[in-house]
Amino acid sequence: MSDATVQRHAVVIVGAGPNGVALANLLGAYGIDTVVVDREREILQYPRAVGMDDEALRLFQTVDLAQPLLRDMIPNIPLRMYRADGRCFAHIQPLTRELGWWRRNIFMQQLAEKTLRQGLRRYACIDLRLGEEVTCVAQDELGVTLTLRRADGEAYALRCDYCVAADGGRSPMRDWLGVKLAGRTHAIKWLVVDVRNAQLDAPYTALNCDPRRPNVCIHLPYGYRRWEFMVFAGEDEKAIAEDASVRRLLAPYVADPDAVEIVRARTYTHHSRVADRFVVGRVALIGDAAHLSPPWIGQGLNAGLRDVGNLAWKLAGIVREQLQPEVLQTYERERHAHAKAMIDLADAFGAMLMPTNRAHAWLRDRLFSLMRLLPGAKDYVLQMRFKPMPRYEGGGVVDSDGGPMVGRMLIQPDVEDDTGARRKLDDVLGPWFALIGWQADPQAALNDVERAFWRDLGARFVRIDRARSGRGPGERASAMPGTVCVEDIDNHFADWMAAHPRPLIVLRPDRYIAAHCDASQLPGVTRRFAAFTRPAAQPQPQAA
Repeated sequence: MSDATVQRHAVVIVGAGPNGVALANLLGAYGIDTVVVDREREILQYPRAVGMDDEALRLFQTVDLAQPLLRDMIPNIPLRMYRADGRCFAHIQPLTRELGWWRRNIFMQQLAEKTLRQGLRRYACIDLRLGEEVTCVAQDELGVTLTLRRADGEAYALRCDYCVAADGGRSPMRDWLGVKLAGRTHAIKWLVVDVRNAQLDAPYTALNCDPRRPNVCIHLPYGYRRWEFMVFAGEDEKAIAEDASVRRLLAPYVADPDAVEIVRARTYTHHSRVADRFVVGRVALIGDAAHLSPPWIGQGLNAGLRDVGNLAWKLAGIVREQLQPEVLQTYERERHAHAKAMIDLADAFGAMLMPTNRAHAWLRDRLFSLMRLLPGAKDYVLQMRFKPMPRYEGGGVVDSDGGPMVGRMLIQPDVEDDTGARRKLDDVLGPWFALIGWQADPQAALNDVERAFWRDLGARFVRIDRARSGRGPGERASAMPGTVCVEDIDNHFADWMAAHPRPLIVLRPDRYIAAHCDASQLPGVTRRFAAFTRPAAQPQPQAA
């Protein structure tokens, strides 16, 4: 095959599952020439992943897909934990929305994937190719070459600057790259049963921590419900998935198990594994290709979407020659440790909630009873503060000297713009870099050359002020041309700033704080930040 017949693109994504298509939507918004390939032609038409958190919805907000996805979701679903005697010992329903969305939202993956694929139609730069299988991958210092086979057996080659492996837990891409999975496969299997018309008034997720048969029951949209039952050693995994066996398992929970429509019943093995590398040359791994987690805290898909949010802007910046190619390596440095931390938490959560030893279950129940008497411990559990939020250190464009909030995700309050409209903060910030000033114009701390650097990079300047009454639309605080002024309408940002008193923030496209500083420090932050950009984008010393 001659070089003249090889198709050339900026990015190729292998795998059109939710992570791959989410990444394609972001790259589409950034105008990146991208091909998405998948050997399957159709979306699997049954529920798989069922939980989406606030971080994921915030990611989709960036590409105007949060609200379309929410049309097929049940937001703010509580989680209840039940003892063997049927008593609820914990009702978890976080009431806070620091990131702008509820923390627990239940969805059906096949419907979400349809919405995400429809989102790709907005972008002329995105090419979705279904029914095509990657059969070989090779790379050199200048790019990646993939060999693909169409459904008719015809082969052709794609050449790209960068490639992303989003091809799932059994990733052939991972194998071809020589990447190993570290961790373990759990000996205990679980039977996953999806049903319709269960006639059960339980609008929540129930963890039935009964040592006789630990199980989970999840309320899904459109009349669906999922049960996950532990399969004991010695039980036949095929026999337990037969209809008669499934109905016996459902009998303690539904009035008429024979009337339930069984959509699917299948046994699964849980894995707790992390790839030893997330980046190999010009290829990055995301989602299940990079890490596999048990389902206990609902973070399998959400962890993959964190990968997407971290990687998308870095690829875009590199392809557009705004960022140094070395920035790609920060994806692994930032995501690997947190992905492992989430898997460790899922393992601990599963061990605590699903013991088959009655003495262990009794101790667990007593522990939770004591925790309910301690306000701090109770809030820690019921508001889901046990979920470790990422903090990136020494990674992509993070100024590590900028205080404890650097490398963490910024909150997202509602703000009021100069027309008087209430908006979520991210919609004001835009999808790229932003410089935020609290009751100050961030441009005022910079000289002309430094301001030009941020403008050339595409950063947006935003001033946020306290909410004030008695002032009409358009009567905002003064600012330099190009600075957007909004008000903190509910005073949530004011509370955050009171706890973290530095007035200026440099925010990455994934909403993580790259720098948090005073006005006198922003020029130095700008110079350090410029080290991550291409030489042509870097500010030159201003003439005296």
